[in-house]
Amino acid sequence: MTVVLPSATIGILGGGQLGRMTAMAAAALGYRVHVFDPDADAPAAQVAARHTMAAYEDLDAVRTFARAVDVVTFEFENVPAGTAEACEGAAPVRPSPQVLHVAQHRLREKQTLQGFGLPVPGFRAVNSLEDLHGALAELGTPAILKTAASGYDGKGQQRIDSADGAAAAWEAIERQQAVMEAFVPFQQEISVISARSALGEVAFYAPFGNSHAHHILDVSVSPAAVPARVAEAACEVARTALTRLEVVGLLCVEMFVLDNGEVLINEIAPRPHNSGHLTLDAHHTSQFEQHVRAVCGLPLGSVQQHTPGAAMANLLGDLWDGGTPDWAAALRAHPNLHLHLYGKTEPRARRKMGHLTAAAETPDAAARLVQAARAALTAGARIPD
Repeated sequence: MTVVLPSATIGILGGGQLGRMTAMAAAALGYRVHVFDPDADAPAAQVAARHTMAAYEDLDAVRTFARAVDVVTFEFENVPAGTAEACEGAAPVRPSPQVLHVAQHRLREKQTLQGFGLPVPGFRAVNSLEDLHGALAELGTPAILKTAASGYDGKGQQRIDSADGAAAAWEAIERQQAVMEAFVPFQQEISVISARSALGEVAFYAPFGNSHAHHILDVSVSPAAVPARVAEAACEVARTALTRLEVVGLLCVEMFVLDNGEVLINEIAPRPHNSGHLTLDAHHTSQFEQHVRAVCGLPLGSVQQHTPGAAMANLLGDLWDGGTPDWAAALRAHPNLHLHLYGKTEPRARRKMGHLTAAAETPDAAARLVQAARAALTAGARIPD
């Protein structure tokens, strides 16, 4: 595959926070970044060398954009697959549009992973209320009904606790094509972020432990509190998905850990991932630099963590309800605390506005630190030493 060397231009489809942090990592390596996003003030556009502001469906603008860059990547799965395909004639697209096609549709994703022999929860395709009743009869309740497309952070999901709730759940997702998944009584949630370069080199970050609130990632810690055998099994699952999909770039595999130590795949994301934000300050190579290295064909960086424990806490728009958060209250209290804001001007409930990271002697201590710092943003609370 073509190696793209520093001083070249990387095109990013999507201008959110993941694109922003990728663009910053690319600039540090000497690349220029050209962002394609319909938002005039997209977070990634604020730090990029160039911004094409157009709709993803404007394929003439997409092709013009692709001709102006040396490699194309994407920062979220809801970029239409046709948009990525339109770039292919002018520049390599990494990961490929085929990977995007799989990852942006929950049913295709489950079917593909199952076809690789990977462990996934029981699932059934749902195209009608009759399908839903049949799926419930086979898999039982509770169960989770998810729209097949355009779902993230809990959007497009309905829990069904009995067959009587089927009709209401079907209406709640507006009768869209869906997948019903058997409920998984998991012990904890983890994610493995792996990288595969354009030259076939692979690397894996140790699993991160994740906790959610209202279906949105709340806190991630590293390393995850799982036995070595579980960590190894999770990395092998990620390796199979990464290589069978022939991903060039990053792949995050979110998994459930069961009481017996088995892992089941929840979902995949072929891009940098929220749970990997702590790598910015806790690892020798951040996930964003690793993604740039991978898609450009540079040697991959070290995935070693240089602190015993690390944690990340998301900052959602709800923190602005009482006014601008007191950033100094968090930052003055601990030298190992780092603030990352995404340049978004409109805070909204449950909108990701930034995150905090911290290092400590243990993952739990780091988690307590970022949670206390987040509380101090609005309450002036004391942050633990």
